[in-house]
Amino acid sequence: MAKTADKTAAEIIENVEFPTVDEATDQFRAVAEKGVEQSKEALTKLATGAETTQKALQSSFETAKTASNELSLKTIAALRANAEASFSHLEALVAVKSPSEFIEVQTAFLRKQVEKTVEQGKEFQSAATKAAEDVSKPIKDVYEKAMKDLKVA
Repeated sequence: MAKTADKTAAEIIENVEFPTVDEATDQFRAVAEKGVEQSKEALTKLATGAETTQKALQSSFETAKTASNELSLKTIAALRANAEASFSHLEALVAVKSPSEFIEVQTAFLRKQVEKTVEQGKEFQSAATKAAEDVSKPIKDVYEKAMKDLKVA
């Protein structure tokens, strides 16, 4: 049985045609050229992706700067309004003539301040939410495009 297996292997080896040196060189060259072409395509895609990401990050940084400035201006305006209200309240307290009037003025001031604080908090929350969305939008768009391109490929 071993002779049959050996014969079969010997017959197979005899029937195999090995490529000539020229054919092997041509095949190797074709494989190498295909590899180089694929590498070029991958490098081009990588460079394009890096450039797109850089533009998105730059846009995000500019938007963050603008949003930060807007939030700073809102903060300054709120602080100014609160300081003016406090000075007005102080003037009203100086003009008080009785303890009951003092309590009435103080209660009204505190009520206004609480309402103003809630309103300012809502404004800051809205501005901060909008800023976060604006800052993340360019990067989010690039990410979504990249994911879509990966699914297509």
